[in-house]
Amino acid sequence: MGQALGAVLPLAVAVAIFPVPVIAVVLVLGSERGTTKGLAFVVAWSVGLAAVGTAALLFAGAVDARDDGKSATWVSALLLGLGVVLLVLALRLWRERPRRGEEAPMPVWMQTIDRFTVAKAGATGFALSALNPKNMLLTVAAAAEIAAFGLPAHQEAVVLAAFVLIASIGVLAPLVLSVALGARSDEPLESLTGWMARHNAAIVAVLFLLIGAKLIGDAIAGFSA
Repeated sequence: MGQALGAVLPLAVAVAIFPVPVIAVVLVLGSERGTTKGLAFVVAWSVGLAAVGTAALLFAGAVDARDDGKSATWVSALLLGLGVVLLVLALRLWRERPRRGEEAPMPVWMQTIDRFTVAKAGATGFALSALNPKNMLLTVAAAAEIAAFGLPAHQEAVVLAAFVLIASIGVLAPLVLSVALGARSDEPLESLTGWMARHNAAIVAVLFLLIGAKLIGDAIAGFSA
């Protein structure tokens, strides 16, 4: 189980530091009833990750992710494909990143996030984790990595839970800081999210480059086993 945890740790960290969800939860926290909305966002975010990961693990179990004591060829092929996709996305994001002095455009929905209800804040958290293609790619990759070890179902559940917990730190930390520090958390959180907003494309591009290379390496190791 320890090897499986090690395999999914980089993927969980990558999900945790995606800028858009972190910026979104900070904006939610700054609105009326911000703590309640922020809690709804974080819980729904975690549920979304768990749902995607569970569905991918169930699929992997149904089609058998192990073959003669090693990961099945289709698992390595999936990791290879996901790795290549991430590398392509990394190149695209890097080329399209705002240049020095340019302002990164804010999504329209973020401009109205301070008027979201608790339910809508929760729905946004779920959508950003379960329906966002970038997060889905990494969560499916994590599930494939877990399935490749052929662990018992209860151990797979533990590893997936660890993945979800670590992947949720990015959105959970602002909520904890806001509750613990109150108004004193406003300035550091605004400074952090401002920096992340300016460098969103570059951050995600580097993450995708590193994770894509990792997945391709794991796929090559699987083919060679």
